[in-house]
Amino acid sequence: MAVSTDFLVLGTGVAGLTFALRAAQRGEVCLVTKRRDEDANTTWAQGGISAVQAPEDSFESHIQDTLVAGAGLCHEVVVELCVKEAPAALDWLVTQGASFDRRADGELDLTREGGHSMRRVVHTADATGREIERALLEACRAHPNIRWFEWHMGVDLITLSKFGGPDRCVGAYVLDERRGVVETFLARATVLATGGAGKVYLYTTNPDVATGDGVAMAYRAGAEVTNLEFYQFHPTCLFHPQAKNFLVSEALRGEGAVLRLDDGTPFMERHHPLRDLAPRDVVARAIDYEMKRTGSDHVLLDITHQPASFVKERFPTIHAACLRFGIDLTTTPIPVVPAAHYMCGGVTSDLRGRSTLPGLWVIGEVAGTGLHGANRLASNSLLEGVVFGQRAAERLTEQLGELRATPLPSVPDWQVGTAAPSDEAVVVSQGWDELRRMMWNYVGIVRSDTRLRRARRRLAVLEEEIRDYYWKHLVTRDLLELRNIATVAELIIACAASRKESRGLHYTVDYPETSPSLARDTVLKRGVSPTLRSPE
Repeated sequence: MAVSTDFLVLGTGVAGLTFALRAAQRGEVCLVTKRRDEDANTTWAQGGISAVQAPEDSFESHIQDTLVAGAGLCHEVVVELCVKEAPAALDWLVTQGASFDRRADGELDLTREGGHSMRRVVHTADATGREIERALLEACRAHPNIRWFEWHMGVDLITLSKFGGPDRCVGAYVLDERRGVVETFLARATVLATGGAGKVYLYTTNPDVATGDGVAMAYRAGAEVTNLEFYQFHPTCLFHPQAKNFLVSEALRGEGAVLRLDDGTPFMERHHPLRDLAPRDVVARAIDYEMKRTGSDHVLLDITHQPASFVKERFPTIHAACLRFGIDLTTTPIPVVPAAHYMCGGVTSDLRGRSTLPGLWVIGEVAGTGLHGANRLASNSLLEGVVFGQRAAERLTEQLGELRATPLPSVPDWQVGTAAPSDEAVVVSQGWDELRRMMWNYVGIVRSDTRLRRARRRLAVLEEEIRDYYWKHLVTRDLLELRNIATVAELIIACAASRKESRGLHYTVDYPETSPSLARDTVLKRGVSPTLRSPE
């Protein structure tokens, strides 16, 4: 028996939960999530949410900062609407129970992050995303019009064109992970809010759920994707076998920490006049270069020259976390690597979250709205999730009467056929490890035509093995995630190979300069070669 609803939402980060709360005022919402409570990119967001608050700040300043960071590819109309709707979005989060740090006079405590010309980042200590997620989760769980489906994962979108009908999305096939069965979900509108794809790379700040599921499903269903060559890397993530996804703040370098090679040699002076205080993308590229040059799997971040009392007081969270792994940063340099952090492109979206596939909507990190261009400005991501979650909900609830006038279609249930339980799970684990390392080495922070060709050849072999395994065995979460990161890897490689310049987060040694004539979005659709299109 199919599950039917007005709105099917896949993903429960800030965008998905915002949409669900707003849409549930008028219709029924089904929330599908493969996560545990702590698993969402939103939860891991340390910084804050950018919104003009101070009298000396202005919308124009926030807009300009975003455009500069985006390196010529931001869609100005999107930037303007996000910036101008930010204060109201922030007020709405407060009404939902989110608590932000305030000064003694009761005003919001504003901080400043890289790329911002003014203090406009609203925060909750260094765990803003966790606070926003907590508030929205509580509100959604208490809402009578929202049904939860935890430990569920989308397999594929359901399009009527597969069954001889029009090109329209009407829901999704969804794996109930605990029961091991695939269920049919039908909806008047399907909303992807599945977050990013950091797990396509060997090192990432993202949680394990970030496997690009939404991008992969949308692309397979025929939706357009855009600008997937622009993946943001954080320069310093703790490198340790038992440590996963732990960021080491850039503030350490702000307080004098020095990046060194294994032998203790400082190296940033060879890469930028500002040395260890160079911009984030420069530092990430420098670390990547030195790791490849020396063959090392990490570099060192050294703050041991500072008084131990100062380090413990200034960085208590980092100090405590490192101690858990046997590293006392007051006496020992920290092993670090850059890590995949944020997907600036995604599934092409309009100003209300609508994709190019009728019936399919995309919000949050999975969406390519044009806000971030070639490089995301810090703390604009949580903002984008709230703004577009609200905008999509407003449009769809306005159309709900019209949508309900058309009965939901009858579609075949998921067919198991001759698929059998897995007898060689090592195929999945081997593919997972090989693909992520290949992407890290060949399609990471620094690229070249040769590396991209190597990646494409190796990926073709892996994809053939994954397809063969997929059709022979019953689906599992691990298999689905491997299939999805392979699809995302294919799209990143295709987009990167088509951009014959260096711009923003995409740096290639073969085309180190930025070309004004190439200030256009990369767009890609299944069966069609990548093309460039002027930002709209």
